[in-house]
Amino acid sequence: MYHIRKAALEDAEKIAEVHVQSWKSTYSELINEQDLSNITFENRKILWETILQLPMKGQVALVLHDDDNNIVGFISGGKERTKRFSYDGEIYAIYLLEGYQRKGLGSILLDAFAKEMKNEGYDSILIWVLTQNPSSQFYTNYGAEQVDEEETTIGKGTYQETAYGWQLIDELIAKFN
Repeated sequence: MYHIRKAALEDAEKIAEVHVQSWKSTYSELINEQDLSNITFENRKILWETILQLPMKGQVALVLHDDDNNIVGFISGGKERTKRFSYDGEIYAIYLLEGYQRKGLGSILLDAFAKEMKNEGYDSILIWVLTQNPSSQFYTNYGAEQVDEEETTIGKGTYQETAYGWQLIDELIAKFN
């Protein structure tokens, strides 16, 4: 059985482990090895300690864990960062350990996140995904529409990213009911 709860500071290390492991398994075929190796446990742990210790207003971070409280996935987001689009919310990160992917757990995370974002007062959600990432279909399966494309830099490499969005959070939430 799996459960979702708000992330806490003491989760930073486990979130960092999930982040790095899933990043490397997901992007090993999409990102140059040198750029991929820039994501380390140490820098992700510091990042998550900072995020969870000093949460910004309207920020949401949820973890997915099993009955033994082992964290197997997480999702985080908050205000849309670019202010170039008509979306007020954004998913910053959503990751599941490879062994837990394609089991419906990403859907559980997305549903809980959408509800939490609505509770925080958001009306819409945007997410940026590497264009070559086959997981982008996950978002379109739940009604996200392609919004934009642009290049992003990861390490020394340049990669294509696609933004997907839900103009109405209520329509996303309705997909799960």
